[in-house]
Amino acid sequence: MKVAVPKELREGEKRVALVPDVISKLTKLGYEVAIESGAGVHSQAPDDLYRSAGASVIYGDVLGDADVVLSVQPLTPEQMSKLKRGALTISFLSPVTATDSIEAAINAGVTALSLELVPRISRAQSMDALSSQALCAGYRAALVGAELSPRFFPLLMTAAGTVTPAQVLVLGAGVAGLQAIATARRLGAVVSAYDVRPASADEVRSMGATFIQLELEALEGAGGYAREMTEERAAKQRELLTPYIAKSHVVITTAAVPGRTAPRLMTQTMIDAMEPGTIIVDLAAESGGNVEGSKPGEIVETAGGVRIWGGKDVPSQLPFHASSLYARNVVNLLTLLTQGAAPAKDEKPATALAINLNFDDEIINGATVTHAGVRHTPEAKVGK
Repeated sequence: MKVAVPKELREGEKRVALVPDVISKLTKLGYEVAIESGAGVHSQAPDDLYRSAGASVIYGDVLGDADVVLSVQPLTPEQMSKLKRGALTISFLSPVTATDSIEAAINAGVTALSLELVPRISRAQSMDALSSQALCAGYRAALVGAELSPRFFPLLMTAAGTVTPAQVLVLGAGVAGLQAIATARRLGAVVSAYDVRPASADEVRSMGATFIQLELEALEGAGGYAREMTEERAAKQRELLTPYIAKSHVVITTAAVPGRTAPRLMTQTMIDAMEPGTIIVDLAAESGGNVEGSKPGEIVETAGGVRIWGGKDVPSQLPFHASSLYARNVVNLLTLLTQGAAPAKDEKPATALAINLNFDDEIINGATVTHAGVRHTPEAKVGK
């Protein structure tokens, strides 16, 4: 069976679905791996490294005869139409935004899995690409804040006097938020954080940051995510957070609910209360924005001198490690799907290599978006 990795077509996307280090894991299972020439160039993975790892490098189309296609962004409708019926794709296939690709997959009879839909259970941690890419985004967010801020992050004792540390506030203490906290702390800032889930307080404190307690109800959701809040509660939260925001020099917002518009954490009124030179890093800018006025891929400066950095393709700004982590997530999911294996020397395999779509498996059932020419619904276990 052939696994193919095409070049990413989305503008700004620098990641690649497989890196040379993981090729051997697939070849040992019995797969042939084909990489489109140049697919890994932005991730420091030139064609020669793929060849050395055992993959074929193809100049031109790699999709037509592929049994499995791995990508970061969803395949375009045109790419889906090139796949043979029954082929499998694995990507970040957003059920909300990638509707054209999903429809094309249905029409082509392609089975499409989305890493966004992998359930957050202990058995699936090694396949949780949302978390691995959030790790990269959180690290990058702290670096952006430090780079744009006119202040030093650490406390410095100099002959000319003492330089006081920057005050950094992180809103949202999921994977991205915790990594932003850890990185800002390593840079020497004084860090505080808030999350609607009180259970995250211990994690925040373990990073050396102060957890902000607000007199509000907890919003623990399924799978470790925060659940959506009412507008009344959101308004009260913004009111209580305003004093903390006003005294911060860098604010990093990371709150997101998968598949939905990002919650609005900061309004223009709150921004107006901040000092000139304050930096806001909005990691949720692409999904609607935590911050009023943020724009993906742009730095917006307000009349009051506050600069808002809107995140766009943030993990792609660290393509080497983002690709490395993503590739391992993908290989672990494909390994789960694989039935049979390459034989040991002088032995015959017990079963032929094949894809086993066992919809009784919570991970496979939850991650599947299309199968056998229809939109997959986990409750119905289509194709069982």
